[in-house]
Amino acid sequence: MSQDTFRNPPIDVTPPAPPPRPAEPVREPQMANSALQRFLGGAPVAVFLRLLFVSLVVGALLVWLDIKPFQIFNALQRFVNRLWMMGWDAVHDVAQYIIAGAVIVLPVWLVMRLLSMRGAK
Repeated sequence: MSQDTFRNPPIDVTPPAPPPRPAEPVREPQMANSALQRFLGGAPVAVFLRLLFVSLVVGALLVWLDIKPFQIFNALQRFVNRLWMMGWDAVHDVAQYIIAGAVIVLPVWLVMRLLSMRGAK
């Protein structure tokens, strides 16, 4: 090699490597946003779009079945009124069903628990 290449080295035109990027700080989600997302079950915009789509499908089905929204509210109101008119007789009937079922269910449950405890030893 000649001495001229040592005195005048070739010029490197490649750009220098970019400096390493600092690690991005871990951002904690805002408490209100996180609580809202937990309540809604996802991002608010995504939940809104899903609800909009489901409302469109259900609305089309209701129109196809010729059911009006006010008919649903009226039927619900009549249902609540009938329950109210039954009064405590309905509670008495439900209590009788529970007691009748418990007469069968509780002994069977107790026997199954006792047999499972004996088998566990």
